[in-house]
Amino acid sequence: MTTTANRPVLLTNARLLDPVTGREQRGGVLVSEGVIRDFGSHLVAGSVTEAEEQDCSGALLVPGLVDLRAFIGEPGEEYRETLRSASHAAAAGGVTTVIAQPNTSPVIDDPAVVDFVLRRARDTSLVHIRVAAALTKGCRGQEMSEIGLLQAAGAVAVTDGDRPVTNAQVMRRALTYARVFDMPVIHHVEDPNLVGEGVMNEGEFATRLGLPGIPRAAETIMLERDMRLVQLTGGRYHAAMVSCRESLDVVRRAKQAGLPITAGVSINHLTLNEMDIGGYRTFLKLSPPLRGEEDRLAMVEAVAEGLIDVIVSDHNPQDVETKRLTFAECAPGAIGLETMLSAGLRLVEAGHISLPRLLEAMSEAPAKLVGLETGRMAKGAPADLIALDPDYPWVVEAAALKSRCKNTPFDEARLSGKVMMTMVAGRIVHSYR
Repeated sequence: MTTTANRPVLLTNARLLDPVTGREQRGGVLVSEGVIRDFGSHLVAGSVTEAEEQDCSGALLVPGLVDLRAFIGEPGEEYRETLRSASHAAAAGGVTTVIAQPNTSPVIDDPAVVDFVLRRARDTSLVHIRVAAALTKGCRGQEMSEIGLLQAAGAVAVTDGDRPVTNAQVMRRALTYARVFDMPVIHHVEDPNLVGEGVMNEGEFATRLGLPGIPRAAETIMLERDMRLVQLTGGRYHAAMVSCRESLDVVRRAKQAGLPITAGVSINHLTLNEMDIGGYRTFLKLSPPLRGEEDRLAMVEAVAEGLIDVIVSDHNPQDVETKRLTFAECAPGAIGLETMLSAGLRLVEAGHISLPRLLEAMSEAPAKLVGLETGRMAKGAPADLIALDPDYPWVVEAAALKSRCKNTPFDEARLSGKVMMTMVAGRIVHSYR
């Protein structure tokens, strides 16, 4: 499937779904110059004579996904992932915008590095790449970065990736300074001192496997501290990933108090639990760790009710050298750009989350959080769209995935739901058929 440059495109024979309103209708979408010009039931084959037509074959046509948390190795760790390989995986998974994490080599803590990544992405990426710059210099948690200069260079948020800021004074200053620029601070909520040598969720199952555990308090204590600092500073705050029921209580109290906070969860913590680790499956060693089934169900319920705002892939490619070790010694992380949506559809099929709410948490909500206009089915919105067949069955074959590393927690899993077409800025960049 191809499109001609500078010519309007009419996507026809689709089920249009707006995840924000939940409204669904049959019809088409007219795209021109990278934006949605019109959509609705009146747009059918032959209705716009000058447009190039693309038949969606009855698929769902929805806004493209925005992944707020993905590690891309470029610059410095291209053996794990490049901007190009990550964009191919994203396009196949329906992700039209990726927010790249800053803990690369060098760390994205300088405006020049932000500019380099954005320029490199424009040259090599199929999808939009945006940058979350480092919250502290070198992601070391000791000295605040030049947040204003990083924003001026194009950064949409600040974070230290998977490294928490343990110094409360540094975090307070960062929240205060970021507030001046209306810049969201995204924080990984784990106290490394409580994590210690732990490698999985603390509890009976960890004891049976003979592995050191990570207590839930490692997350909730850090989250509680951050809520006090948000109350003190008024800065915009996003908890990158919460994973346990106790954290939801903290988030609920903060939102009820009117604090400017949001929270996310990874698709892994919505669809997997600690029992899936089974015989020491290293692809399921994550940070934060997979929790118990009660925690997983609580996360799902929190997404459904809107307490958790955003779902992320937590895409973290690791090569065989770092994963082909014992569970205790291997590096944490799993890829997820290509499987996030299909895994999420499991929750829809089970009746736990509505399809509009799932899509909203993966598109409009993260886009709004970092100030992007995408994620909406609206006239004038960016033409970042995906055609989805929610019933298409497929089996995850790691070797066939487009990421450079193959450490997927869903290896050989049977999933339903396939992205048939991905459009970015009015140009079709992926077609499955």
